[in-house]
Amino acid sequence: MGRRRRTKGTKQRTATPASRSTLGRSPRVWAVAVLAVAVLVGLWTLRSAPASQASPARAASAAVVAESQGVVRTLRVDVLRELTHERDAYIQGLVWWNDQLFESTGRYGASTLRRLDPQTGRVEQRIDVPEQYFGEGLALVDRRLIMLTWTAERAFTYDRDSFELGETFRYSGEGWGLCYDGDRLVMSDGSDLLTFRDPDTFEQIGEQRVRLRGQPLHRLNELECVDGVVYANVWEEDFLVRIDPETGRVTDYIDATGLLQGADRTGAEVLNGIAYDPTAETFYITGKWWPKMFEVRFVE
Repeated sequence: MGRRRRTKGTKQRTATPASRSTLGRSPRVWAVAVLAVAVLVGLWTLRSAPASQASPARAASAAVVAESQGVVRTLRVDVLRELTHERDAYIQGLVWWNDQLFESTGRYGASTLRRLDPQTGRVEQRIDVPEQYFGEGLALVDRRLIMLTWTAERAFTYDRDSFELGETFRYSGEGWGLCYDGDRLVMSDGSDLLTFRDPDTFEQIGEQRVRLRGQPLHRLNELECVDGVVYANVWEEDFLVRIDPETGRVTDYIDATGLLQGADRTGAEVLNGIAYDPTAETFYITGKWWPKMFEVRFVE
């Protein structure tokens, strides 16, 4: 009972003279064997190394891919000065031109087109939009101001100087924000989609989905085109974004919290409205029913 039974197929083998003589070979044999093992290990290491170690070109390519998938610069708003803003302006669009500000406002029965003095914020010219339309984004193309409507699927054109009504364009879906980059119109509809349109016919000529750190960025609202990029408000958020329209990637996240303080916040709604002064290289930003407008720069 004390014997250990051998499992089938595990017979013990004693060393033969030949095997013993192999174990006694010279140090030169050992050196060759060690060198062979080192070569094999080196080859396996190169084969299994990460791309960033095995190939500088692959590492650079991976860095570009990583950046395109989510590297976003964080900026803040640096306020240069404050100016008054009419409390009744439920602002939708804001445009700078020739030391003047043009503003579109919304709400049924209260939509307007206005011209403001950017030094004082005073309204110098104004017309009412028919009460069945909810005014939205605004862009300037040559002498034409183009104003969107929210759900009516119409865009109205106005003469820049006289505010005389001109051509009416039709489009499908909702209208939110609008800007002109010098070649094409860029339009938002409250989703993550930017639509590119012909400035003469308003026909759609392209589109781009917007991503923030690799995720869809919805509720894009008021837009401002600046030097080939698009700045956007995000509905009900206290930040703005800078978008590369060719890729749809958000490159800058701009924190705009805390602009209104104390009693100024009473009755005020969300941040909205962006205009760019190319001479001073500053932005004007405000919000719906805000009593103030701010001239700012975006800084790190």
